[in-house]
Amino acid sequence: MAESHQILILPGDGIGREVVPAAVAVMEAAAKRVGLSLSFVEGLLGGCAIDATGQPLPEETLRLAKASRAVLLGAVGGPAWDSLPTSSRPERGLLGLRAGLGLFANLRPALLFPALADASSLKPELVAGLDLLIVRELTGGIYFGEPRGIEVVNNERRGFNTDVYSEHEIDRIARVAFELARKRQRRLCSVDKANVLEVTQLWREVVTSVGKEYPDVELSHLYVDNAGMQLVRAPKQFDVMVTGNLFGDILSDVAAMLTGSLGMLPSASLAASGQGLYEPVHGSAPDIAGQDKANPLATILSVSMLFRYSLDAPEAADLIERAVDQVLAEGYRTADIVGSGDPAAVREVGTRAMADQVLRLVETLETRS
Repeated sequence: MAESHQILILPGDGIGREVVPAAVAVMEAAAKRVGLSLSFVEGLLGGCAIDATGQPLPEETLRLAKASRAVLLGAVGGPAWDSLPTSSRPERGLLGLRAGLGLFANLRPALLFPALADASSLKPELVAGLDLLIVRELTGGIYFGEPRGIEVVNNERRGFNTDVYSEHEIDRIARVAFELARKRQRRLCSVDKANVLEVTQLWREVVTSVGKEYPDVELSHLYVDNAGMQLVRAPKQFDVMVTGNLFGDILSDVAAMLTGSLGMLPSASLAASGQGLYEPVHGSAPDIAGQDKANPLATILSVSMLFRYSLDAPEAADLIERAVDQVLAEGYRTADIVGSGDPAAVREVGTRAMADQVLRLVETLETRS
């Protein structure tokens, strides 16, 4: 009997509760097509966990995550929990889950499907054929550094955070990025602010040192402000970009808009073991939650990454990606991307209908060996 892989499902908050079930249906169909056995458990994370248990990351959720090969997450957060202290908000549950699983490498692809070339905020000729990957260090840097807080000094409040990286943290994320670049176009751009920040001076030194072990990969360096400018000026100059937690958070959202919509962008967060957390880049979008308007494709493409990086099932990943490509080519659009393509051929659909179209093709397209 084939080994069964346990997948933890965390719908989370807002539109996560709509897009995740749609993606799970696609995951089950793709697994069946390639003969992969999966089992599913469900848990609480974020605002829904706070409401049910008082904690954004219940101990049971972390236990289930550690026992699973991969985790599929929808989204966390919303205005209902905005008044809580920072340490108790839904987002702290996500940060805790990343830290608890040792998910240090965040992969955010920015891939523009041909049918959406005119959906980008840039001219089509600047983004046609865009395929770049941002590798973001996820468990260090200013989001986790100590000390941090707000204190009173000279009768006024002062906020402070600590941006800190150790050599081993930089080394391991650099190696992930170099290995990925080696499998792509063999070009890696490291992003820092080494002209003013000592922590990123160390970053540049360590990345450069690791690069000597990858002579077949062309390594370049950019300051983060220039990198942001270059992403919107000539994004196709990049293949793989690697950077720290704060800069990666910002640049990956800039790259997301090159593709036309946050609703199209998946992500993977990986541990050294290959265990991973997979989630769409978009947030919980409470303004459209429960209205069947959310784009499920980012979550479905996150499932594709799950097959590729945690289950070593590239044929299932390929099947899902080809299905999404064909559905878009057939003119199906959710509201966030409805303005792209030939207006006469575009068919606006909701969350469930879009997922059903992908599911149809996952069940019928020929698999590739």
